[in-house]
Amino acid sequence: MTTLPAVQRSACIFCNIANKLEPTEIIYEDEDVCVFPDIKPASKLHLLVIPKRHVEDVKCLTPEDKDLVDKMLSIAHEQLAKNNLPLEDSRLGYHWPPFRSVRHLHLHTIAPASDMGFISRLIFRKDSYWFVSPDYVTSRL
Repeated sequence: MTTLPAVQRSACIFCNIANKLEPTEIIYEDEDVCVFPDIKPASKLHLLVIPKRHVEDVKCLTPEDKDLVDKMLSIAHEQLAKNNLPLEDSRLGYHWPPFRSVRHLHLHTIAPASDMGFISRLIFRKDSYWFVSPDYVTSRL
C-alpha cells in the first residue's frame, strides 16, 4: 500500500484552507478551485472562489490562466443561482494589488449588493482602483 505524503502547512492561509488544514466550511470544490465563506461578510452571501494552486494575485495571472479565471467566474455564478440570488444585485470582483489582505488570488462573490453597508460599499466599490471586475481581469490576460 502506497501512502501519500502529508500536505505541509503553508504561510498562505488560503492554501491551508484548500488543503483542509484549517477548519473552514467548504461550500464547493473540485480539482482546480475551492469556495468558502468570507470571514467578514459584506452581505447575506459573501463567498471567496480561489484556485487550489497558489497564485499570488491578479497581476500574476498569465494568458495560460484564462480558463482558470473563466472557471472561477462560472462557479461564482453557479453559487449565486444555487442561493436564488440575482446576478444583477451582486458584486463580483478581485482586489487589485497592493489593495489585498491575503496574497492568494480570490474572487469575491457578494449578494445582495444592495444590502452592503457603507464601509463594504467602499471596500468593494465597483471598478475602483482597488476592486476590479472579472471582465477587467480577463481583458488583461
